Amino acid sequence: MQLFTRVAACTERMTPLFMGLRASTPGRESDLDFYAESVRDLWYADRPIADAAERVRLLEQFPELQPNEEGITDVVDTYAFFAVLTLRYALLVHGSGSADDAVSCGHVALTAMGMLDQNVAGASLLAEEQRLQSHSLSSDGAGLWDASVTAGRERFRAVLGRLPRQSCF
Repeated sequence: MQLFTRVAACTERMTPLFMGLRASTPGRESDLDFYAESVRDLWYADRPIADAAERVRLLEQFPELQPNEEGITDVVDTYAFFAVLTLRYALLVHGSGSADDAVSCGHVALTAMGMLDQNVAGASLLAEEQRLQSHSLSSDGAGLWDASVTAGRERFRAVLGRLPRQSCF
């Protein structure tokens, strides 16, 4: 059950990077609904998600996880990718209970925050992610949802600060 709580919290912290960055993208409404529903269901740590494998299959159809010859080059696409990949690993944990997938889920978030720290002067988002991941492993999870929501908002603001002022996504 602790694995489920850990990946739920990790994904919650990354959620604004998908939901906020893709909110105004035409044609993505069902993806946004699917993402939000999946994150909500991750928090029911007392029961695995019965259709986790099907959700992984659907998530893998998202544009963020599709191969692209040019790679991911812009800020919005980069952080939306990390958010989707985090959810993918969290759903895999619910399907298999795999500790390796839980580690991968956390690693994606750490990588994203490390990149963001490198690109935002004075940021300490990586240290905060490390602290929250440690907290999710060493506690009963009290306060973890609130802390994760707050951290997610901070990440979203940091990414928005990296966008050109005239940008409308």
